[in-house]
This record gives sequence, structure tokens and C-alpha cells, in this order.
Amino acid sequence: MVTSDTRNRPMRDLRISVTDRCNLRCRYCMPAERFGRDHRFLPDDAVLTDDEIVRLAGIFVGLGTHKLRITGGEPLLRAGLPQLVARLTSRLPADGDLALTTNGTLLQKLAPRLRDAGLHRVTISLDALDPDIFSRLGGTSLEPKRVLAGINAALSAGLGVKINTVVKRDVNESQVVPLAKLAHDLHVPIRFIEFMDVGTTNGWNHHHVVPSAELIARLAEHFDLAKVHQPDLSETARRYHHTEAPESAEVGFISSVSEPFCRDCTRARLSADGKFFTCLFASGGHDLRSLLRIGADDAALTRTITGIWNARGDRYSEQRAHATPGDRHDKPEMSYIGG
Repeated sequence: MVTSDTRNRPMRDLRISVTDRCNLRCRYCMPAERFGRDHRFLPDDAVLTDDEIVRLAGIFVGLGTHKLRITGGEPLLRAGLPQLVARLTSRLPADGDLALTTNGTLLQKLAPRLRDAGLHRVTISLDALDPDIFSRLGGTSLEPKRVLAGINAALSAGLGVKINTVVKRDVNESQVVPLAKLAHDLHVPIRFIEFMDVGTTNGWNHHHVVPSAELIARLAEHFDLAKVHQPDLSETARRYHHTEAPESAEVGFISSVSEPFCRDCTRARLSADGKFFTCLFASGGHDLRSLLRIGADDAALTRTITGIWNARGDRYSEQRAHATPGDRHDKPEMSYIGG
């Protein structure tokens, strides 16, 4: 069964947040002044259990979802994650895909176990190679070499690897070329992401956005890039390959602010406490945990999820440019909903 929304967008991708906690305090996601020692994270009994996650994932797969992505917070903080990965793998169809997004700081030891459990790919956030910029942007005393060790461990374990970099003006623009060179040399794809107004605590301002067109022009001064034909309209990134070394991995640009792609978005999100979000910028989620815990059967859960998606009309990024301050609504934080 395949279910579609009001704009004929199928539900092909499900991002599953397994924790709202993280060991970094990135400025664009969990700024330390808002997520300090006194911040109240979800209590353990509010977070979905492995059984609940696996059950819901199976229902989403039955509705046409082919891609599952484990997110957080930092998902590697969740105890027993390899076991959960193995169980999720068993719910996917033969052509399905299971990926994980991580900041990479805990990946070095876990990469082999995750690969053995059935994980296919990891997307690793890396916003700077310069230690000072990395520390300042990530709100951490850790150094980027910790993330690089995680990348190498993932590659050695046989995992597919992609690097994600959020670019914020006057903060880490200087790191774009060095990071692109790193990805080129490692033969892994990299995605440069425009700084987005996810949540309400990251101090988003349009001035801080570096449009992808500007980054493409900057990289063209150092690399010979050619646009990749993309028949899959649901891809969020505009992709380019290195013409002088086609075997090298691609450079991509995710332009949610300057070039919204709402019309092709097929992504659903499940928060760590079981709320179903139909958009990264949604004002609220739909509580599936309560249905699970009062004993709803799979048929009832399927009807609920289908009804929610069928009614979906989200297109926040397309509407952002025309919104007035009074139109803006509180949005869930990225650390809660999963990126």
C-alpha cells in the first residue's frame, strides 16, 4: 500500500529520532545557553521503547516507506542501538535502506557493530576542520579529529559515508573549500546545507544564510564541477561531480531557504517520544505513543497514520519568504524532532 498527501507526495522516508539528548551543543541546533545543565530532557519512560519503534516502523513500511533513517539528538547515545538496528533491518523490504545521522564523535568504536547489525549508511555532521571553529560552532571541547576517526572507522567497516555541513555566514564559510577537498580525497559525498530556521532557539536570521549559489561559485574557483542529472525528484540536494576525477564522490547543496523543494518532499518524522511530524517545520506532531500504550492494534495505527498523511499539505519553506512576523509559529527543535 502506498499513501499520498494532498499534493500527491508519497510517504517514502521515515526519520526516527531515538533520543533528544546530544553530547554537543551546536549553535544551529542545541545552543548551550538554552540547553544547559538545567535543561529537562525527556524522561526515560516517555521515550519509545525498541519494541514500539520497530512496530511503528513496520507499519510505515507497509504504507510504502522504503527508507528509514535513525536520528536524534545524537543517536549513538542510545543504549543497545546495534540491536535496534538489527530489528529495523528485518522490517525493511529487500530494496529498502537503513541509514543513521550522527555527529561522529562516538562512531569509532560502534561502526563495526552497526555494520554487522545491518546498517547501510551513515551521514556524519562535520562543520569545520579548524579546531577553533569546530569548538565554537559545536559548543564542545572535542576536536574535529574525533569525527575524522569516526569517518575512517565507518569506511573501514564497509559503511556508506556522507558528510553534512551546515554553513553559517561569518562563522564557518572559510571551511567550505577544505571540507570539499577532504571529501574529494576520501571519495565520499559531501552536502552543504543552508542554515535553516528549525526550532526557535538557534537565533536564525536571513543574514546568516549563505545561499547555495554563492557556495557553488566559490567551489568552482577550486574544482571543476559538473551538474549530475537527477531523475529522482524527491532528492533534496542538487548534486555535482568532479569532472577531473569522476570516480571521486559528489558535492551536493541543500537549499531549503533559497530554493525550497517542498513539492517533492516525501519525508515523515517520528520524535523520540512517539509524535508523528509531517514536516521539519511543523507546529506540532500527532501522538502515536498514546495509541500504542492504550493497546491500539496495527489496523487502528495504520488508519491513523494514513489519515494524517492524506491530509498533509505542508510547504513551509515555500511560504517562508512571504511570511510576516505574525505568521511565524513555534516549531519543534531539531534535537527533538530529528534532522
